[in-house]
Parts: sequence; structure tokens; C-alpha cells
Amino acid sequence: MSDDAIRLVTVGRMLRGRGRLLTALVVLGALVGLGASLVFPPRYSTSASVLLPGAWEERVLLTQAEIATSTVVTDRTAAALKWDGVDGEELRKRVRAEVTDGNIIKISGTAESPAKAQRLSDELARQFVAFSARIGEETADPRAAAGPEQLRQTVLTTSRRITELADAADPGRTVESVQTRTELAKLRTALQEAVEKLNQAQSGTAGSRLVVMGPAAKPSGEAPPTRVQLIAAGAVLFLLVAVVGHLGAARVNRRLRSEREIAAALRSGLLGGVDVPAAKGVRRPEADGSRHPVRRLLGLDTPWNAPAPPVAGDEASLGIRYRRVCGRIRDLMPGARRLLLVVPDDDGVALRAAERLVEEAGGDPRLRVAEVSAEAPLVPDREEESGVLVVLSAGTRTAAELAGFAEACADAGHDVVGIVLADAVRTRPARSAGPPREAAAPALALGDGARGGAR
Repeated sequence: MSDDAIRLVTVGRMLRGRGRLLTALVVLGALVGLGASLVFPPRYSTSASVLLPGAWEERVLLTQAEIATSTVVTDRTAAALKWDGVDGEELRKRVRAEVTDGNIIKISGTAESPAKAQRLSDELARQFVAFSARIGEETADPRAAAGPEQLRQTVLTTSRRITELADAADPGRTVESVQTRTELAKLRTALQEAVEKLNQAQSGTAGSRLVVMGPAAKPSGEAPPTRVQLIAAGAVLFLLVAVVGHLGAARVNRRLRSEREIAAALRSGLLGGVDVPAAKGVRRPEADGSRHPVRRLLGLDTPWNAPAPPVAGDEASLGIRYRRVCGRIRDLMPGARRLLLVVPDDDGVALRAAERLVEEAGGDPRLRVAEVSAEAPLVPDREEESGVLVVLSAGTRTAAELAGFAEACADAGHDVVGIVLADAVRTRPARSAGPPREAAAPALALGDGARGGAR
């Protein structure tokens, strides 16, 4: 891949090319999520509401919410519940309190069963209300409670005295008496309003005790994350990791595709390119080992980001390209009797191209195919060969791997005399008109009667 932005078409191509692998990873992720749900038992959560009557500041409400989950309240709740192995510290991890609209504190509890969760929330709310009331009683000052009553009696006495003074004043005979009676009436009205406000304040204070708004509802479902959520999360996580991994690996792919880079890595020249019909399959039918069936099953034997095979001519036109390459080989090595074709053992397209070259060469020169491992290349020692032809597909090998092939050839005493690039194509149906092409000359035996090479 280039360094351009990853497009949706690239993701779609990856999903099509690695569909079976991604499906297997999604199933594996779902199984991991199922295992996690078995390790962590299901939990249930419910809540109870506590009303704080009157006018409360926001910071005071937040303080009350902190008190609801404090150590004192949870310890008292644990002592009341008497659950085995559950103390106040453990309950603090299972409960929470938050302030909602309307001066309501929502107290939530989580437990292993719906009944336990309901009982935990109700008991925590009761202990919170009891502890809050106890705090209010302990902090109340008796003198402060008696002060408003004394003030009320004083106001009433003063009001009666004002009434007596107003009646004793000269009833409207002079201007001064009228003003005095007016001022006394205003003072009496102000005192009466003060007494009414005092009564309202006292009634509001007396009614500001916390109230539990009914029992907690019995939970009808599991608290998140549920088993279904864990399974879905595992499947999605494995899918995302696989997609990101494929895209990241494609970005850092260093496999050579251009003819110039491949020729420079092998330190030889390019003789030409040949095509292999993709309709006949490009996988090796004789691949052995335990990993090959798994790779074929998961679709890992072909690169997902390889371009779609182009449309070429029919079989006759493909044979022309093979014969031209064979002609270039004869011109390059006019007196050569035998040449060694080195093919990567995991490159099915190159292997089929090499076999086709052996057929088209017709024994002039004699070509012997040697399959070489890409991980540890080992080329057969030189016998009567006049050189080595490397047959491979473009975009399948890195520069380091191609350099390893060149060094393996040099260690075996071979010179790399040329490179043949193979490509998978889609062929057109053969033309019905015209005489059929003569069959190619039968290929000679590969090597001494069997395919050679080290793996």
C-alpha cells in the first residue's frame, strides 16, 4: 500500500480477501467474551430515592450524596445485612449515590441477585436517612431552638403595647397624634409580618428531614456489562484488531513489485514476463505440512491486497510469451546445455510458470526446476548447469529475501543469468476459427528424472 489515506474500497477488498479469517476471529472473540462472562458472574442493580424537602444548595446536596456512600453508612449497612464475606469496604464498591433534579438523591446498589440488590439499596437508604437525622440532632443547639420562641413572645408583647399606646393617644385631635398613631400602626404591621416569616421558617426547618420515597424496584435484567454485551464486545474487538492489523501490515509492506527493484535485488537482468491462467488455480496442489491446509482454509495462501488478475489473451497467446522467453534464454546462453530454474516453494504462480517454461523449451536448453524455501534458501550444488534462472511473482518477496536467493545461488556455485516474472491472468475463451496450434514438444525429464531442489 502507499502512504495515501486508506479508502473504504481498500477496507472492502480486505474484507473480501480475508473473509474467512475475519469470521474465525469474530467467533474466537465471541468465545473469549463468553469465557469472560463465566469468570465474572452476572450482577443486578437497582436504586432507591431519598427526598430532601425544602431549599438546599447544590454543594449541600453533593455533601449529602457523599455521606450516603461514606464508610459509616456502609459499615452500618453491612452490619444490618449480615452477608457472609461482605463488609463495609466491599459494599462501598457496590453502591453509588448521585443527585438528581428536585432535591432527590438516587442511591444505587449492585449485587449477585435481584433480591440482594433490592435489599442493599433499601437498607443503604434507611441507614443514610437515620445517620443524617442523628447528625441533625447532635448538632442542634437547645438555646438556638428556644431563641425563636422567646422572640415570638417578645414580639407579641410589643404588639399589645403598641396597641395600648395607640388607643391612649389623642384620637386625631392634633397632627402629632395622627402621625404617632400612623407610625405605631406601621410598626405593629412590620412586627406581625416578622412573626409570620419566623413561623414559616420554623415549619420549613421542621419539615426538612430526609424521606425515603418508597422501596427500590426489583431489577428485571442484569447490570452492564451483561453476557451478551461481553460476547459482542469480544467479537467486535477481535474484528477491529484484525482489520487494523491488516491495514497496518499493508502499509509497512516492503515486498518489491517493480521490475527494476527486483532486478537490482537479484543483481541480474529481466528476461521477460509470462502469464499463468488464474482460472486453473494458483495454489500448489502438492503442498504438504500441517500449516498449509490451515492457511488454505483461512484464505491466507494468497495476498488480500493483490490487484485483480487482468484479462489476457487465450491459451495460444499465452504460449507465445513463453516461447519468446525461451528464445531470449537461447540468445543469452547460446551454448548452454542445462539451466536451473529456482522457484520459491510458496509461490504457486511461479511454480506453474516454471513448469510451462520447461514444456515450451523442448529440451533446448534442458531446464531443471528447484523449489527453494524463502525462510532458509538452499540451492542444489552446481552439476552441469550453465546458470540459474529465477522465476517468481511480483509483489511476493522483499529485497532481503531476494538477496538471500542470490547469496544461496552464489554459495552453490551458480550465476544468476536472468529473471522471469510470472503473473496470474484471466484468459479469454479459445477462438473456434483457424487451425489449432501444434502441440508443444514434450518436455524432457526434470533433472535426472525427478524434480530437484532443497526445501
